Amino acid sequence: MKGGAGAVGAVLLCAVLFGTTGTTQALAPEGATSLSIASARLVVGGLALLAVLPLLGGHPREVLPLWRTPSGVAAGVFAALYQVCFFAAVAQTGVAVGTLVTIGLGPVLAGLLALLLLGERATGVWLAATGLCLAGLVLLVGGGEGGGQIDPLGVGLALVSAAAYAGYTVIAKRQLDGGHRPATVMASAFGLGGLVLVPVLLTQPTGWLAAPSGVALALYLGLVTITLGYLLFVRGLSRLPAGPVTTLMLAEPVVATLLGVSVLDERLSLLSAVGVGLLLLGLLLQGLGSRGTADAAAPDGALPEEATARIGA
Repeated sequence: MKGGAGAVGAVLLCAVLFGTTGTTQALAPEGATSLSIASARLVVGGLALLAVLPLLGGHPREVLPLWRTPSGVAAGVFAALYQVCFFAAVAQTGVAVGTLVTIGLGPVLAGLLALLLLGERATGVWLAATGLCLAGLVLLVGGGEGGGQIDPLGVGLALVSAAAYAGYTVIAKRQLDGGHRPATVMASAFGLGGLVLVPVLLTQPTGWLAAPSGVALALYLGLVTITLGYLLFVRGLSRLPAGPVTTLMLAEPVVATLLGVSVLDERLSLLSAVGVGLLLLGLLLQGLGSRGTADAAAPDGALPEEATARIGA
């Protein structure tokens, strides 16, 4: 498998894992709150990322220099902020609106930050793919039967969540371009984010974690969707510009929707089905463009220095 195809595949597989979180939470034990699940997810996943560093040729102490920098601290705070604000937004304004604002604006904000901070250039492929994905996301979310009440506080929380997601993505890209090990970059951000959320977890109902199903839930969300998920994410981010990576991550709501239909017996309206189609078309466009970009920029497996100068193919 060529490097570009591998990078695209890694990001898409990460999105698939992320797309399972909603269905997993819907099957959570009684008494589990959204905030307690989000906190447990990041605490388990972040600490696991630190623990597996030796297996990946690194050491947990490698994160300490990053934690001593403003950008390293910001990445950890952004990782925690994304979790807390997203789940709070969903609780406040509903899944539809919270998801649309957070996941829809993430690629746009990441692209703008990459333009301003990393010197990347917007290209036609990225603009077209992101436009298709955003249009598809609007139809996917708006085509449901129970679209969520618009709540100003909830929308504000979703905006903060989207900004935090874009923030740690761009910081991670800069750290990778600075020569830091990919696993160390993720362990730094999410390990620190997990430590930040330990006090939050302790303020939430944690009785559900004593049940076998609760333990299984926390381990799956932490080890699979955070630890494995973000190792795949950073694999793609080390070879692709930040903008296309976040656009490819829009595969997440497609997976979440398909799981909702197949596992939770949710209905998919015609508009939602059209939205899924547009999302898949946008992902295909971005995937083909990104594969070419990464292959051209780093044919021998090196970090794509040239690719960091543009968003898309």
